[in-house]
Amino acid sequence: MNRFIVRSVMQSHLSNGRSISNGHVCSSDIVGRSLELSGQHNVVMLVRFEWRRMMSSTPASVEKASSGREEKMENSVTEETKGKDSSALSYWGISRPKITRADGTDWPWNCFMPWETYSAELSIDLKKRHVPKNFIDKFAFRIVKLLRLPTDIFFQRRYGSRAMMLETVAAVPGMVGGMLLHLKSLRKFQQSGGWIKALLEEAENERMHLMTMVELVKPKWYERLLVLTVQGVFFNAFFVLYMLSPKLAHRIVGYLEEEAIHSYTEYLKDIESGAIENVAAPAIAIDYWRLPKDARLKEVITVIRADEAHHRDVNHFASDIHFAGKELKDAPAPLGYH
Repeated sequence: MNRFIVRSVMQSHLSNGRSISNGHVCSSDIVGRSLELSGQHNVVMLVRFEWRRMMSSTPASVEKASSGREEKMENSVTEETKGKDSSALSYWGISRPKITRADGTDWPWNCFMPWETYSAELSIDLKKRHVPKNFIDKFAFRIVKLLRLPTDIFFQRRYGSRAMMLETVAAVPGMVGGMLLHLKSLRKFQQSGGWIKALLEEAENERMHLMTMVELVKPKWYERLLVLTVQGVFFNAFFVLYMLSPKLAHRIVGYLEEEAIHSYTEYLKDIESGAIENVAAPAIAIDYWRLPKDARLKEVITVIRADEAHHRDVNHFASDIHFAGKELKDAPAPLGYH
């Protein structure tokens, strides 16, 4: 097979004529001699090189120099990644820079980077409530209370599983709102006042709550099925609601966050009473919230509850902006709150 390939390449070059310039034989002669003297590996490499030359309009000298650089780059990449998992390479073989924790150990997460971590603001007022003032407020309040009933019946005091379900739902509004504002910004050629980023930050933060709870709870198959069902229904319902009335949508989320604060407060009470074991905090939570290395479940639930209080304030604020007859872009978004 190799002889046939060599013969084909040589014949294709010989058919174009053999020329001598400045005392040097044309490259087809050189290739022929090299192929006859080389082993199987060199045969394949040289044939591939000649094939690329025939298909390219680039001068031979430039191609040779380029090929030499490519071979050197491939060799260097091979040496660097020798003994490592090939998944460490990113697009086009560009290696990810070495990222470490503050103590110098390797950073294990791809879902977030060290500069995306933060310390939760624990001084936020957890008792603040938005008192329903008009029909929309009362409607939103009643809807949230109605949605809480099946959750209380199904999960009772299994607050880990309840939190997992809660975060699956809570991560949807920020994504829907951010997506629709993004499309509106593109459609109307206008800025969003930072609200796209703020709402997507909220969605990402809620998703990290879920990733943490999954590490703690290990959901059963029927709980996963329930998550799929609830998320499918809630996403589509909230999408339509946000299209029709953003102020009602944000108000509902604000009341949902108030319920989340209540649920996490009850969760903490059970941890403090010993009804729920105060296990070690998952590594992902320690890195994400910059918790002490010996942090326990109590610290994790405390920072999650503080996050929910921030989401409560932001969504009630967004609803108030709409009630004032303005758009979100007219008021600066509270960025960086998580």
